[in-house]
Amino acid sequence: MSHRAMQVQLGIGAIIAALFLILYAIPNWVSSPSNVRNIVLSPLFWPYILGGLTGLIGLALVLTGRQRLGGGEPVNEPIDDPRQGMLRLAAMAVLMVATFWVMPWLGMVWTSMLAFVALAFLVKTRHPATAFICAIVVPLVLYAFFAHVASVAIPQGELVRLP
Repeated sequence: MSHRAMQVQLGIGAIIAALFLILYAIPNWVSSPSNVRNIVLSPLFWPYILGGLTGLIGLALVLTGRQRLGGGEPVNEPIDDPRQGMLRLAAMAVLMVATFWVMPWLGMVWTSMLAFVALAFLVKTRHPATAFICAIVVPLVLYAFFAHVASVAIPQGELVRLP
């Protein structure tokens, strides 16, 4: 499969997912009290924002995928040893189990950071420095927002606690 075809297919999938979220899932499955004063804290606000962003990103993927010239080269080289795929799948299962068992001890934020880094190197990312930075920054920003802005209790570990 070429880069262009994959980009268009991912875009169409994102648009379908966004439509499902916005038109069916969020209105039917997310309940919100009517007395929420701050719109940012409403249980409906962020799902709609994420659904809309998913749709916009999908649309951008489709448009740029259709306009891209060339792009006929395959996404990945063929795998010489088919056992590598099974080994990666087994390693992913081990990573998920380890995340489950480590989270009560380290807490959600630190465990997420470690799992993000481990997954990035498991899939052999082409951008290890970016993956490492994102593994640190994304969980910390999410923790800061939910713990300090939205006042949602984030599970802390027994070993290290965040402020």
